[in-house]
Amino acid sequence: MIFATLMTLTMLGGLPGEPMLTAEDVTHVKVYYEAGRFGGWPANHGMWSWGDEMLVGYSRGTYKDLGATRHHIDREKPEEYWLARSIDGGLTWTHEHPAEKGFLIPRGDSLHGTETPGQTLPPIRDLKEPMDFTHPDFVLAFRMENVHAGTSRFEYSCDRGKTWNGPYRLPNFGTKGTAARTDYIVNGKRDAFIFITVGKTNGREGRPLCARTTDGGVTWRRIAWIGPEPDGFAIMPSTVRISDTELLTTLRRREGAFRWISAWRSRNNGKTWTQENNPVEYLGEGNPPMLSKLHDGRLCLTYGFRAYPYSIRARLSTDHGKTWGPQIVLREDGTDRDIGYVRSIQRPDGKMVTTYYISDERTGPERYIGATIWAPNKVSKIASGNPRRQPGF
Repeated sequence: MIFATLMTLTMLGGLPGEPMLTAEDVTHVKVYYEAGRFGGWPANHGMWSWGDEMLVGYSRGTYKDLGATRHHIDREKPEEYWLARSIDGGLTWTHEHPAEKGFLIPRGDSLHGTETPGQTLPPIRDLKEPMDFTHPDFVLAFRMENVHAGTSRFEYSCDRGKTWNGPYRLPNFGTKGTAARTDYIVNGKRDAFIFITVGKTNGREGRPLCARTTDGGVTWRRIAWIGPEPDGFAIMPSTVRISDTELLTTLRRREGAFRWISAWRSRNNGKTWTQENNPVEYLGEGNPPMLSKLHDGRLCLTYGFRAYPYSIRARLSTDHGKTWGPQIVLREDGTDRDIGYVRSIQRPDGKMVTTYYISDERTGPERYIGATIWAPNKVSKIASGNPRRQPGF
């Protein structure tokens, strides 16, 4: 019965009878593409912006076809951390390799490739001097050494990611270990929330928690678990502030063969959390959410869809995440399930810049970093499309 339900959902690309919208007047650009290379996973790195200047992290490796169920990155060659920068609202991008200056150096079992031979790994230290979270050019990035229960680290920049301080140790908050990625909310000069994944009691990924610092990151304390420990996993939170006291986070969820996005709300600044309606009930093989608060107060959720038709999608909410509008297809030309890991930023003009990794038939087999520039106010019902792919909707 479960298999039959999954097959039905896969053919429909969502729930039976669910309406679908498409974004109008979109612009697709290649943030990073290189023949013979692999570009992937912006959600593992982070995205930041200052007006029309924006910065997004990604992994660069060597392309290798490892079959339909694996990421197409050569496991025996280095995986590097790169940054792409745009100063024109996401239309064009330049690239920076921080490791050349000793910053953001990849390490650990979380890599899909290898560490870089000959690259010196700096020690992970305890932060002694507090960070200023309100510095206008501040950037904070969290990384992990494995996806289950290891040591996580953070580095920060006060010049928009051109130079970095760190790596600094993140505590394990009394757990088996942490698997932190970048998700934080600034409350004040020395005050910030972080939302991370930690290992479960069995040492496997993962369970989310909310933590806080009030001394600029010198010390951190766990505020609360976000939901009970799952049998499967609840990982990769993406969080926004709704009001002075209210927070909403979205999670990548898995139980058995089923994957979806869940949502949890706190009305007391992270001390307790209540589950909300699921923003996305089915995601194929699963993908992390990216939750954004728009200039007009609406919420925008962007994500990759790892089932046919392989696509990048969004949903909007006008009531702070209590309910969600129809799925909006940003693009549906992905070649296979190696897709998504979205990060999104809203430009000053109101358009969204949604970044992700993808491959498409026209470009070739290599996975690359793409960006879709689209307007949340310009969407319409799906009425036409590629007849070979349209039945998937």
